[in-house]
Amino acid sequence: MKLRNPPVNSLSLELLTELVIGLEKLENDKTFRGVILTSDRPGVFSAGLDLTEMCGRNPAHYAEYWKAVQELWLRLYPSSLVLVAAINGASPAGGCLMSLTCDYRVLADNPKYVIGLNETLLGIVAPFWFRDSLVNTIGHRASERALQLGLLFSPAEALQVGMVDKVVPEDQVQSTALSVMSRWMAIPDHARQLTKIMMRKATVDHMIKQREADLQNFVNFISRDSIQKSLQVYLEKLKQKKG
Repeated sequence: MKLRNPPVNSLSLELLTELVIGLEKLENDKTFRGVILTSDRPGVFSAGLDLTEMCGRNPAHYAEYWKAVQELWLRLYPSSLVLVAAINGASPAGGCLMSLTCDYRVLADNPKYVIGLNETLLGIVAPFWFRDSLVNTIGHRASERALQLGLLFSPAEALQVGMVDKVVPEDQVQSTALSVMSRWMAIPDHARQLTKIMMRKATVDHMIKQREADLQNFVNFISRDSIQKSLQVYLEKLKQKKG
């Protein structure tokens, strides 16, 4: 599956909906056993959540958008498919979250291709299920530091901390992802799927139990005047950079 939402694969409501529908179709078609998630945009995997969906809208829209973000995570994290992230560009925030849901992550060796949950830099807070996805990958202390500081890791740093499993030259990302996939395909599906669920069930169950509260927290938080102002300032800076 190639992410395609120019210019930076922001996770708009439309893209989130298409991803969920696409993944559901693949899950239901038993001829598919795995998915390589990558980008067709040179230099960017995904810039993460679409800030325009969270700025200057009404609470009903914020709720609809956040439900779609939750739904994508709930489709990816416990997926019965083997998910390999072929990260061929920068992957901050929501882009990082998507890669964290995968079973294996391959990142292109380019210092510009940073990865991490940098929400605090925007004045917003990563929800508990973002945190849990990171803690389950790199451990508690490394996550605590990374989340508070909004760290974006270079490929070498991401590999060292365990955020990605392999760093390879840019032109080898896809071939490496395919090679990794074939190794995972060699494991009997039933045994692998049950093991994956065993490892991830507590995290998924916690998210489902708290889903409605998380939705309300998000809508209340993002609707605050101070948060809206912070997002507007950040979006203005992005516009000036593009200009």
